[in-house]
Amino acid sequence: MFQNFEELTNPACGAPRVALLRKELQRLALDGFLIPRADAHQGEYVPESDCRLQWLTGFSGSAGVAAVLMDSAAIFVDGRYTIQVAEQVDLDVFSAKHLINEPVSTWLATELKPGQRLGYDAMLHSLNEVRRLEGMCRKVGAELVPLKDNPIDAVWSDRPAAPVGAVSLYSEDLAGRSASEKIADIQKVVAQKEADACVLTQPDSIAWLFNIRGSDVPHTPIPLSFSLVPANGKPMLFIDGRKLSNSVRSHLEGVLEVAEPSALIPKLQQLGSDGSRVMVDPAVAGQAIGDAVTNSGGLLVEQSDPVSLPKAVKNQAEIEGARAAHLRDAVAYCRFLAWFDNAAAGGDLDEIGAAEKLEAFRRETGVLKDISFDTISGAASNGAICHYRVSRNSNLRIPLGRPFLIDSGAQYEDGTTDITRTIAVGDVSEEMKRHFTLVLKGHIGISTARFPKGTSGAQLDALARIDLWKAGLDFDHGTGHGVGAYLSVHEGPQRISKAGHVALQPGMIVSNEPGYYPEGQYGIRLENLELVHEARPIEGGERPMLGFETLTLAPFDLRLVDQALLTTAERDWLNSYHRRVYDSLSSLLEDDVRIWLFDATRAL
Repeated sequence: MFQNFEELTNPACGAPRVALLRKELQRLALDGFLIPRADAHQGEYVPESDCRLQWLTGFSGSAGVAAVLMDSAAIFVDGRYTIQVAEQVDLDVFSAKHLINEPVSTWLATELKPGQRLGYDAMLHSLNEVRRLEGMCRKVGAELVPLKDNPIDAVWSDRPAAPVGAVSLYSEDLAGRSASEKIADIQKVVAQKEADACVLTQPDSIAWLFNIRGSDVPHTPIPLSFSLVPANGKPMLFIDGRKLSNSVRSHLEGVLEVAEPSALIPKLQQLGSDGSRVMVDPAVAGQAIGDAVTNSGGLLVEQSDPVSLPKAVKNQAEIEGARAAHLRDAVAYCRFLAWFDNAAAGGDLDEIGAAEKLEAFRRETGVLKDISFDTISGAASNGAICHYRVSRNSNLRIPLGRPFLIDSGAQYEDGTTDITRTIAVGDVSEEMKRHFTLVLKGHIGISTARFPKGTSGAQLDALARIDLWKAGLDFDHGTGHGVGAYLSVHEGPQRISKAGHVALQPGMIVSNEPGYYPEGQYGIRLENLELVHEARPIEGGERPMLGFETLTLAPFDLRLVDQALLTTAERDWLNSYHRRVYDSLSSLLEDDVRIWLFDATRAL
């Protein structure tokens, strides 16, 4: 399987490992150290060799940071992980803080004393983050100390080796454009910004630009690497040469120069010595990258990653690939849903069994490359943990009388999928139906939105929440994230959230996933992927409008719908969507699954 269910962490390890780290900090004459959940690329998915936060604290979530001082320590996570952090981390060793409400800099401002030295790994913190930390340290009279070598690595005795996953070429038929064409476009942007070269630190940007894919991290087909794109001339790809076969290297050397990762900093120092203007994204580029340029005499041109936006705006080949991937995935998913209804009815099915069976149905397509993230298979109270990861220790039987939440996705060469459904198991309460329907209304609100060009996800986010707000409820995660083309299932710069300020454009793919999670009881989340497109003109309207095409094809559980809470327009949308699901899939399904789907998509 692409997913394993072993327990990744043990809270009991926190105290002895913090003791080891503090001893190492004493040796380095440091009074504290910061441990982000990040690697040198600032990515969400990191290799085992860079899971330093997880090794130290036990926390396995995808976002967070810890601060360890000599007499105190804290871990900071966002609202998705407030339940998870309490289960995975020894809270006698680490105070748990909300990353948004009490950022690490705020906590440090009260804990650091004048004259103390706070260390950080200069590759693991972005330029923007270091500026905030430097400002805080100045105020309290402390010193922020960049480190070349990470002290965690000195005490992590069984640290895994860095990955050397094989790099593959990505078909131009699927990519829609050649690497040479993409490179030329990015070089124009670099020149327009009056820079001599641009440093790319995001592996998914590099994979998209050069039409390559990799296998360095779980579930995301990226090669960990850096790139330098000059305004003129060949780009450089800084990558471990062991990842490149002779044929792949030969192909790449037609459009770029290949160098080892260790050559990146010296190359940047050389550019600095030449007085070059080097473009970096301060939100994701490590401080060490900026320092290599400026300490050598160069200038930084701070701009967002120039690949991020064109990567997010899918071309026609990528769009057609996404549609094909979602149709294929929908067949597997509906087979799973039909199977689940029978398997769960007896009360003997557990979370792992459901996740295993869903992956098996996807494998039967014959073209599954990977799952796009660890399946969130949450029964009862586990469903209330937004990013729950089932393990053999946490695995629950799926009880009758509660909703079951399953959030999953697949990686196919032509597209990346991500879908969440909440399923009734046995008879559920009227309150559960009410909560489900409020979430469904928010989902429909996003799916049916029509909005002027220039509208951002932050402006749409409230549409997913308004009915929950009216009931005094909410959810602590964004409504939607961008999705890549056989790349990261979480892709920027677009997103539907309070912080999503990038304008949505035709060709972008975003998730639509409102939810509700009564702690300790159950979770509800309903997720489809949506393609931004040009909407039909509105009669009497004055402005061109955009809207969404729903890519995901799977029924919502009508057993959880309280029809009395739906407006006529919402009911019509649900019936229309279900007709489309049935019409798209019925001819591709076996008789028993088709009969199940006919009932599951019946009109209200």
